[in-house]
Amino acid sequence: MGQQSRRGRAGARLAGWLAARQGAGMWWKTPPRDVAVSLFARLPAALAAPRRSAWADVNRAGMEIGSFLEGPCFDAGGAFYLTDIPHGRVFRLEGPNRWHVLAEYDGWPNGLALSNSGDLLVADYRHGLLRLDPATGAIAPLLETALTEGFRGLNDVIVDAQGAALFTDQGQTGLTDPTGRVFRLHADGRLDRLINNGPSPNGLVLNRAGTHLYVAMTRACEVWRLPLRADAMVAKANCFARVPAGTSGPDGMAVDAHDRLFVCNPGHGVVWGFNAQGVPVLALDCTEFGRHPTNCCFAPDGTTLLITESGTGSVLAATIPPP
Repeated sequence: MGQQSRRGRAGARLAGWLAARQGAGMWWKTPPRDVAVSLFARLPAALAAPRRSAWADVNRAGMEIGSFLEGPCFDAGGAFYLTDIPHGRVFRLEGPNRWHVLAEYDGWPNGLALSNSGDLLVADYRHGLLRLDPATGAIAPLLETALTEGFRGLNDVIVDAQGAALFTDQGQTGLTDPTGRVFRLHADGRLDRLINNGPSPNGLVLNRAGTHLYVAMTRACEVWRLPLRADAMVAKANCFARVPAGTSGPDGMAVDAHDRLFVCNPGHGVVWGFNAQGVPVLALDCTEFGRHPTNCCFAPDGTTLLITESGTGSVLAATIPPP
């Protein structure tokens, strides 16, 4: 199959979905532009030996897997980090073929974010919110409970301009149990609960102004948009975007300099790009490399989107065009 045919699949797929839903009130008709995706790096075989894990027993039907990459994140110096959930590892990627195990511990690390102090924050499904020293790999707990109540299982974390950490408490929530939560931990230790009725809150990201929070609701195939207030009163939250229904909905997300929202959709092996009004404008088909694009972030240049393809232990790259 030629490259043009491969690149056209994602746009055609969404175009068909949009056409089928025009009668349901969808008002856009132009399919998104295709953006080429390439292989940036792959976890070396020495670090990807398949083995059993308690995480994969539940989440991958007992398969022996060598990794499940997540949490792409850059620090202030331009170093690139990734997590490996089932085997409790945090990698620093120093080049396409230079993977360094920064930390390995008894946990399930998922999301990563750079704190204002220069440490990395880790959203760990087992242990809550952790702090990781990128110089030494030392890990320490930051927040293990919410008012002594254990978390369901943290998924992703980001840090706002004031140094507050916003994170999702996803656990095993979904359409039959819409009790997932989103928290905000202020720099002074105050804890806000922004959402308590989420059907699987997963990735989250702020708009450029920091006034609104996007949250991927995986099992609902939706992205919610929440106005943020200092007093933690959440009102007028709305569904900002939907992805086509399938085996898995939206996962990790990123926002570019033009306030476009990029949403990983492992159910379809695609990363969708939505403009600031929620209209799908770009499509990045990852299926040539794998069907599990789980998270993404922008490189320091602001135009290169790096994507974790968790099924193959790969990192993909795409150059995002201007509007």
